[in-house]
Parts: sequence; C-alpha cells; structure tokens
Amino acid sequence: MAPAERCGLCRQTFFCGRGHVYSRKHQRQLKVALERLLPQVEAARKAVRAAQVERYVPEHERCCWCLCCSCEVRKHLSHGNLTVLHGGLLEHLASPEHKKATNRFWWENKAELQMKEKFLISPQDYARFKKSMVKGLDSYEEKMAAQIREVEQSRQEVVRSVLEPQAVPDPEEGSSAPGSWKGTNSQVASISQQPSYLDLPPAPELDWMETGQPLTFIGHQDTPGVGNVHSGATPPWMALDEEYSSGNQQIGPSYEEFLKEKEKQKLKKLPPDRVGANFDHSSSTGAGWLPSFGRVWNNGRRWQSRHQFKTEAAARNKQSHKEKS
Repeated sequence: MAPAERCGLCRQTFFCGRGHVYSRKHQRQLKVALERLLPQVEAARKAVRAAQVERYVPEHERCCWCLCCSCEVRKHLSHGNLTVLHGGLLEHLASPEHKKATNRFWWENKAELQMKEKFLISPQDYARFKKSMVKGLDSYEEKMAAQIREVEQSRQEVVRSVLEPQAVPDPEEGSSAPGSWKGTNSQVASISQQPSYLDLPPAPELDWMETGQPLTFIGHQDTPGVGNVHSGATPPWMALDEEYSSGNQQIGPSYEEFLKEKEKQKLKKLPPDRVGANFDHSSSTGAGWLPSFGRVWNNGRRWQSRHQFKTEAAARNKQSHKEKS
C-alpha cells in the first residue's frame, strides 16, 4: 500500500500515491481554486498600464490568498496616507519566489500549462507598472494641489466680502442717473448733520427706594421660625409628619416576627408526613419526659403507627382512583 499523503485542495488523506492528482475530483477542485484567484489577478493586470492612487483607508489593508505560495498577500501597496491599488499583489506576482512556487504547484497538481502564464507577471510588465505608478502619483499631487488652490481661493473671497465696506443703498432702484447720486449724497449729508442718538448721555437709573416714587416697600414677608428652601430650611418632602414624629409607631414587622415567618417558610419545604410534623413544641413537659416511639411523636408504638400509616395510604389511593374515574 502506498504511504498516506495529504491533499490540500481536496482536504483529505489518500493512499493511492501520485495517482490522486489525475482523479476527476482533484482536477475539479483545482479548477475551482484557480478560477477563484483569477479575477483578482486580472484586475491587477489592468493596473499595469494605468496605476490608480487613492487616499489611504483601512479597507486597503485587505489581503488575498496565493494558491501557489500557500500564503496571504497584501492586495494593495500603502505608504503614509497614499495607497496604490493592486500594487502589493503585482509585486508578489513578479517576485522570483512566486515564479518558483508556481512552477512547483503546476508540476505537483498537473494543472493546464496554458493557464500558468496568467498567474505570473514578467519583469517588463512590472517595470511598466512602476512608470505608471510614478505618473499616477504626480497626477494625484496635481489634483490635490488644485483642490488646495480652489479652497484657498474660496476662503479669500469670503474674507474679502466680509472686509469690503458696504455701499449705501440707492433709494431709486435701477436708476443710474447722476441726479440720483446727487440726491443720495445730499441725504447722506443731512443725516450726518442730524444729532446722533449715540451721543446722548445715558438715562439715569431710577432708584425705587426714593420717597417720591409710586411704589411702596412693605417689608420682608418671611414667617418667623418657618423658612424655605432658599433660606436653608428643610424641604417639605424631607420633613417628618406629625403622626410619625413621635417615633413610637414601628413600620413593618418586628425582628421576632420576621424570624418566625422565616422558620415557617423553611418548614413548608419539608414533606408533610415527616416524623415530628405534628409535634407541639410549645407544650410544657417535665424533666423526666421522653417521647414515645409511635407515629408522629403522638402515642402508641411503632408497629401500631406502621399499620395506621398503611391504612391511611390505602384510603388515599382509593379516593384518588375514584376522583380520576
């Protein structure tokens, strides 16, 4: 029997030696895996002649799986705040390590030789990509410079519009005759000759405590002994009521009642037919008292309680059967 070998494409162990790579299942899995990688390689080939440069975003850190090298490869090439699309994948496809791994992969898996060239980038194509990348960086810098100049120009226009003095509006809209300008100038001169309200002295503030004013001060209306929130007194919602101010009335059950109720809750969880369930613990007994070994600490002997218990159990069973029927 041939030694066991592991196939990474089929994800199984086979014992048929090298004959597994010729099987229909292996060739089908190989074709599916290559078709999954081929669209990404074709998109990278389109960037050889026209490299695209964009501003860096976290999505540009995405990686793709190289089937030939069995490793993850960065799809884009980023430096600082700029990213060259498909630059990382093209750099990997043009490396000699990838070429060596591709030759070994095609030989081990018996793939079609016509498809091997689709997954390789020649040194000439990679040099062409470098030139287009330089052109793309230059065009991106020119584009950013144009945007900066446009923003600066719009900012200067805004500042100029704010700093320029506003022209006096013409009362006769649409008239450009010299007489209209003369009338406007005469109006401006007459306005300048009139006294300005800004030059008047400020009006004196009225003192409402003077004797000749119509308002009368009636004094503070604070009740002695009773304040409010603003004077530092206790708010009404925190003041104690008269019926509870004495402190004699207790709210809720006492601690002893709480312990009794807690003990009752514990006893409810126990079976009702246990030994000592009907025993009265509050009964007074003498010093020589000993409990009888009857049923539930009552009277009689154990054999009597056993027969009595069987009789009552049979009666309960008979009554339950009657209720069901």
